[in-house]
Amino acid sequence: MHNIQDIVEDLILWLQKNVNGAKARGLVFGLSGGIDSAVMAGISKMAFPETSLGLIMPCHSDSLDEEHGLIVADALDLEVKKIDLTNTFDCLVDASNLDIENHMAMANIKPRLRMTTLYYFAQSYNYLVAGSSNKSEFTTGYFTKHGDSGVDILPLANFIKEEIWELARVLNIPEIIIEKKPSAGLWEGQSDEDEMGFSYDILDNYIKSGKGPEPIVEKIRSMNEKSLHKRQFPPIYRYDASKFYIDLESKKE
Repeated sequence: MHNIQDIVEDLILWLQKNVNGAKARGLVFGLSGGIDSAVMAGISKMAFPETSLGLIMPCHSDSLDEEHGLIVADALDLEVKKIDLTNTFDCLVDASNLDIENHMAMANIKPRLRMTTLYYFAQSYNYLVAGSSNKSEFTTGYFTKHGDSGVDILPLANFIKEEIWELARVLNIPEIIIEKKPSAGLWEGQSDEDEMGFSYDILDNYIKSGKGPEPIVEKIRSMNEKSLHKRQFPPIYRYDASKFYIDLESKKE
């Protein structure tokens, strides 16, 4: 990525323009301990030094994620709050009383609870909710609908994963975060690349060139097609008023 410092400065101006245009005061975002949220935090802190808020929201999470989130907050001098959603998650699952075991459905409750929490704080502080999804995740649909995609603004969704790592270094994100294995933290031991079945290097290269190992390229294309609904508003039924008017008139005859 060329002129990365210029891109950072332009991104900061873009954030300020959009937040000010919405008559908001700043940004709130999840601070997961991963590199994407760390870059989001770094950009937000530069754009809104006094009105950036990171939320650490453990939910049956690895304690290392919280530790890493705090390392990022300390490095950036970022305001951070912790809201433990574990009991909320447990209450919802217990109250649902489903007789179906669906591991992914349960895992996706977590980002959706976090989305609700972020909007509670955003409305309380008059902030916008900023998402940290990158272009690599967006291409494959590797995000939770109405979860981590439930945001007001997506500053990083045009950067592939390798560019996120470049941004992290310019923003002085701690090396322990940069070297960390990417994970959505949906369950213990979960990692992005293991779950997708291919590396970010292969995915990023496909996004840039359209090329890659044929079986993986087919899988990426399939993931992109199947996740189209995640990147669009729900379909809206629209009727032709003139058609229905004519039908009603014909029935009178």
